[in-house]
Amino acid sequence: MSDWFLWFTRFENSKVVALLLFFTTFCAILVYLYTGRKRAERLESYKYIPLQDDEPDLNAERGGEKENESDKI
Repeated sequence: MSDWFLWFTRFENSKVVALLLFFTTFCAILVYLYTGRKRAERLESYKYIPLQDDEPDLNAERGGEKENESDKI
């Protein structure tokens, strides 16, 4: 057991293990995000958020209260 620990503590060995761990995690996240059709469509729609203009709040102009985001759902 101590031989394995000594092998892992050597920098040239541990950075390869860390690279494999992080690359596997990154690939797993990508697979998770793009496998579900609804999730993929929703994720693709988010790319236009910075280009969309804010919608004017028509209720505020009429003196009404703002709607909560939870009320719209």
